[in-house]
Amino acid sequence: MKVYNKLVRDKIPAVIEASGKKFDIRKADKEEHYKLLETKLKEEVNEFLKDKNLEELADVMEVLFGLAENMGYSEEDLMKKRSEKREERGGFKEGIVLEKVYE
Repeated sequence: MKVYNKLVRDKIPAVIEASGKKFDIRKADKEEHYKLLETKLKEEVNEFLKDKNLEELADVMEVLFGLAENMGYSEEDLMKKRSEKREERGGFKEGIVLEKVYE
């Protein structure tokens, strides 16, 4: 038996069941769910930083969408806010490094 005690994607129980294995799951309440999502975000960011691939980057995005939903926002709300900020302040495409601001 392997113990995980971590947040997993919604279809993972079905995947495990299809493999013929037995498992225990429970559903977290909203407060615990938020904390588990924060932990999952750190895990996924670390995996992305290690592997640097699109799959890990997509996992980070999925957790961000989960956090937004837990906070009462939709994926669309998050993407709209991203667009608003990019319109107002720009994105990170040009690689601009601010070195100093003189006063």
